[in-house]
Amino acid sequence: MNIHQHRGKVWKFGDDVDTGQIIPGQYIPLTDPHELAKHAMEAVAPDFAGQVKPGDVIVAGRNFGCGSSREHAAKALKYAGISAVLADSFARIFFRNAFNVGLAAIPLENAGKLLLPGQQVELDIPGGTIRVLDTGQEIKLPPLPGIMLEILEAGGIIPFTIKVIGQ
Repeated sequence: MNIHQHRGKVWKFGDDVDTGQIIPGQYIPLTDPHELAKHAMEAVAPDFAGQVKPGDVIVAGRNFGCGSSREHAAKALKYAGISAVLADSFARIFFRNAFNVGLAAIPLENAGKLLLPGQQVELDIPGGTIRVLDTGQEIKLPPLPGIMLEILEAGGIIPFTIKVIGQ
């Protein structure tokens, strides 16, 4: 995965978006991540999966990914094309699951106030910036630890582990 630059649209959600809203429970038996992606966010934004494009970014409030520990939620977003989720805070298990599957989850205080739905942005994860292309505004992101950047670059924890073991 190229984590260096992504361009896309902002999709905005509020506080306490739970894993059942990200991927409804009836789709948990699906094992193909591309099939999961077709149902991402359908409980709260029925048109999301049909409109999201690679590089798009989710912006949310507090406690994004709360609820069950299903890895499917992060996987559905990643395979739908979401390059990163920026939120005021994350449920711990979603945060870990996101990095495990190679999806950037970046805590950003007041994320929902800094970015508006539909804005076009350019995200540079290692550089720690998000630029709003509509306005030219640049927002500093909190730096991610090097190991987390390496996990993202590898595409998730399993490919990262294979890479490390193979060295």
